[in-house]
Amino acid sequence: MTRWNHQKKIRWLNLWLLCLVAGLGAACSSPTTNNTNANTNANANTNSNENNNSTSQLPDAPDYCKKDQPPDAACYAQKRDPQSAQVKLALDIALKQIKKHPANTVKWDWGESVMMFGIIELYRVTQDKRLRDYIQGWIDEHIKEGYKIRTSDTCPPSHAAIVMYQETKDDKYKKVLDTFMTYIFEQALRDENGGLNHLGIVDSLGVSLWLDSLFMFGTVLTRWGETTDNSKALDEYNKQFMLFTKLLQKENGLYLHAHGWPGEMDTDIYWARGNAWVTAATFEYLRARRGRGETDQPVLDAIKKQVQGAIDTQDAKTGLWWSIVNRPDKIYLETSASALFAYGMARGYRYGFLDKSVLPAIQKAMAGVKSKIETNSEGEPVIKGTSGPTNVGTFAMYERVGQKDDISYGIGAVILALLETSGLPE
Repeated sequence: MTRWNHQKKIRWLNLWLLCLVAGLGAACSSPTTNNTNANTNANANTNSNENNNSTSQLPDAPDYCKKDQPPDAACYAQKRDPQSAQVKLALDIALKQIKKHPANTVKWDWGESVMMFGIIELYRVTQDKRLRDYIQGWIDEHIKEGYKIRTSDTCPPSHAAIVMYQETKDDKYKKVLDTFMTYIFEQALRDENGGLNHLGIVDSLGVSLWLDSLFMFGTVLTRWGETTDNSKALDEYNKQFMLFTKLLQKENGLYLHAHGWPGEMDTDIYWARGNAWVTAATFEYLRARRGRGETDQPVLDAIKKQVQGAIDTQDAKTGLWWSIVNRPDKIYLETSASALFAYGMARGYRYGFLDKSVLPAIQKAMAGVKSKIETNSEGEPVIKGTSGPTNVGTFAMYERVGQKDDISYGIGAVILALLETSGLPE
């Protein structure tokens, strides 16, 4: 093969990969070989400059105190009304958990990390030192004792390292993010198109893509990319989202739970919390893009379609979502998914990606979420109605998942929702 033909083939192969991830389907011609390397896919920058145009086309962002200037810390807190009843309730929920679960006893895992993410956001709004000390105590304990990032579900503890690095610039926190980035770009298994395996380095079940991953690794990519002005991290979120969308989003806008799972799986049902992870993570990503003066129209188009699908399936009576959203009156109404939908939609509204027509859905969702917060005999808040950890499967398998009170990720989801909807227009 001549050098010219070799270079031409490589350029053509790269264009083909871009075409695939962009979801153009049959419009992509097949390359002369299918033996693409997963590491090449992992390092490919699939987010073209054409997707990151100026934000001049976007409406004003309600969260901005000054036009075209992302909110600083004071503005961010002010827009969420730190003195509101919702923020006070969020703080009561967090302080109860801090009292019950000392930082050095909290595991390095996804559920605990979602709770910690809620506490991190609460600290941003309240600047309560008790929250900061808890966050630092937790991440310091794991740095001292050792931690592993080997799956999507072991990625989100990195959020605590980000916030502590932002405050202290201590290299020990940066090392956590270096470990995370090495996992994402060098260690996690990928499918033939570069999709990240939810089970990370585990290859016994092949490579499968789960919606949960877009929140678990995706929000870390967004926050670390934003913190370090690293477009590679943000571009990777775009790549993963567009690939997940091509494989999992249906005409109604909603997403199936997984792709590539070797076990039994119904393909006509839509799991609420999985879809809500996507809503929450994606408007956070778009927020970061806007803060850089960029947009990502293909991602925005897909997530707006999903939001409409979610609103179409919202329970009219309670404002909550059924655990399987297209099977109303089956299984149960679920708290954490409803809180994450409210959080994600509120994020989208605050940064100008959704207009005020979304506010009634947010308000109904929050009425439902708050109805699930009860007070125990000691006067403490208890979050009811969160479903347990949920694997990919059939409707019968989802049906067998029970609900519990005060599950860590349910706590985190409710804190996020209370914060992000505080101060919104009535």
